[in-house]
Parts: sequence; structure tokens; C-alpha cells
Amino acid sequence: MRTALIFGSSGLVGGHVLNHIIKDTNYSKIKLFVRSDPQINDGKVEIIKTDFYNLPKHKEEIVGDDCFVCIGTTKQNSPDKTEYRRVELEIPKEIAKIAKSNLVNSFIFVSALYANSKSSGDYIRFKGLVEEELKRLNFPKLAIMRPSFLLGNRKEKRVGEKIGILVFKILSPLLLGPIKKMRPIHSATVAKAMIKVANEDLQKNTFESNEIAELILD
Repeated sequence: MRTALIFGSSGLVGGHVLNHIIKDTNYSKIKLFVRSDPQINDGKVEIIKTDFYNLPKHKEEIVGDDCFVCIGTTKQNSPDKTEYRRVELEIPKEIAKIAKSNLVNSFIFVSALYANSKSSGDYIRFKGLVEEELKRLNFPKLAIMRPSFLLGNRKEKRVGEKIGILVFKILSPLLLGPIKKMRPIHSATVAKAMIKVANEDLQKNTFESNEIAELILD
């Protein structure tokens, strides 16, 4: 029986990860690292009120088998550039370094479509930089998930994103070959794939959006 560590459980993907792991008999314990107490009452779940500005003080708690990191924000929610960089880049890197030092076996990270450390756009560049750090840390098992537009019920309204998703859903049948990875994907599918990767011995560590969907079909 294993212990899961979850960062970002209040988000679109992280919420599904939590719900699925609660039902997964491979896990006897779930550690939730959160800013505020979630409305959840389950014997498997341990709530850890986390100071994300001082993660090293939680080093003794970031101990377990599989670490699922689904942290993310938007520039609308984090208009301050320093805070945006911290959430998208510094926090995931810091979690990974602590997890590695505590011998956490697997690290499963929600990155982004076209993540690239050389990109001119902050979001794509930060995700690419986190990916590079994760590979450098050399976890026994690493899974980098690169979903396209995420489908699901969001807490906040994102009008522009909704329009983009609608357009890509209409165009999905035409997205073939190298651009197949641009097809929208449901957040629950990403969560299921993350848990599957943690529980299986796969020969790769980076999964494009269409490959994430295919994992669930296997």
C-alpha cells in the first residue's frame, strides 16, 4: 500500500486525481498540500496546511511514494509577474527537489502543450524549465503530462479559453498526424492517466495530449 502526495488538488486536474486516488486500493494514504482546508472527510486523507513561500519547513511531510503536481495559475489570477513566476516555475521545482531528497519514487507533473524552455511566452517557457529540472533530478519514475486545452467544469470563467476550446473541438476531426496532440482533452482523462503511469512500468516519461488519451484506452 502506498502514500500519494498531491499538490494542486483544488484545480481542474488535481481534483480528479484526488477523487480517483481516494477510490484506488493501491493507496492507503493521501497527503494533500493546501493553502486552505478543503471540504473533504475521508480516512485516507491527511490535510497539510502548507506555506508555499517556505516549502522547506514541510520537508518532513513531503514523504511518500508518488508525488502528483497539478499546480498552476493564470496571469488573470496572478497578475503580479513575480507571483506568476513563483507558482508556475519556482514552486514546482522546489517541490521536486524536496521530494527527490526524501527519496520519493515517482513524480508526475502536469506540464503544457509545446512546453519549451526557450519559448518567448512565460507560460510555455516556465513549464519547459520545470521539465528540464525534473529530468536533471533523475527520479526513479518521472511522468510529464502535456495536455492540450482542458475540458471540465472550472470554478472561474475564462471566456477566451472557452471560445478556443469550442473552436478546437469543432476542428478535432481534422487534427491529425503531428497536430493530433492539439485536440482538447478532458481533465478527468489526464488524472486517470497520471495515476496509471504511477502504477505501471512504462518506457517513456513525456506524454503529449493524444498519448495521454491513448493511455486510458489501453
